[in-house]
Amino acid sequence: MLRAPGTPYAHTERMTTWMRDTLGAAREDLRAHPVPQRVRALVGTTTVVDSTAALLVWEPRRIVPSYAVPVAHVAAETVDAAAGRGEEHAVQIDEGGSPVLDPSTGFGAHTTDGTALDLRTPEAVLDGAAFAPDDPALRGYVVLDWAAFDHWLEEDEEMVGHPHDPFSRIDCLASDRHVEVAVDGQVLADSRRPVMLLETWLPPRYYLPWDDVRDDLLDASDTTSVCAYKGTARSWSYASPGEVGQDVAWSYPSPRHDATPVAGMVAFFDERVDRRVDGVAQERPVTPWS
Repeated sequence: MLRAPGTPYAHTERMTTWMRDTLGAAREDLRAHPVPQRVRALVGTTTVVDSTAALLVWEPRRIVPSYAVPVAHVAAETVDAAAGRGEEHAVQIDEGGSPVLDPSTGFGAHTTDGTALDLRTPEAVLDGAAFAPDDPALRGYVVLDWAAFDHWLEEDEEMVGHPHDPFSRIDCLASDRHVEVAVDGQVLADSRRPVMLLETWLPPRYYLPWDDVRDDLLDASDTTSVCAYKGTARSWSYASPGEVGQDVAWSYPSPRHDATPVAGMVAFFDERVDRRVDGVAQERPVTPWS
């Protein structure tokens, strides 16, 4: 029952609600959230999707949303897709939590009832690029595969990676903590001027000036990655004597928006290195990169 305005809360003893647990429990549900911005998706130079009535939709166990738009806002014929289900790739984002599906699980692995659809345009056929959920609240909408399109725009700004989650954010905080990074006893970095990057659901990352990093011990890697919030990163690897090298660090040369304070700095996979902060050894976090 709703509490009437002005009515004081009863002074009953209650257990604290931990927001992480509350939000995490909702991952088992089909979730949706309206967004105000105009959303467009292009194949080549052709606009296939153009909508000011978009929703963000998270299928059960998904931690990254997809855009859904009214089917009338898609300039393509919708045809039932060939039978088949994409393979799920479950990952752990926090120790003890239930496995979830991040973008490494393809769009075709649907976790709610509905119909997979191909989109046919005069220029191309986008196999399985749309999904019509059976849920009545989403009737008339189709969820769209980000990877099926060449360009996505929110208003007039091009987006990368996946739609932004309005319930996630990034903070970059200048710090004077003493951060030391090593692998098998070999010190790779020692800094007292990190920038701490805080990102919802992920462990804190310390970005360090290159002057405080043993770049002579790191090799440029062919690996690149795209973050919807931070942009495109390049990676560096390290090999202990007699071992095969693995990627241990990354940097954003030209980060997007909220991550601009870490431009050109280097962060390490704390899942793969030994880190000390103010002299205290840190546990290696459990994440998809462990």
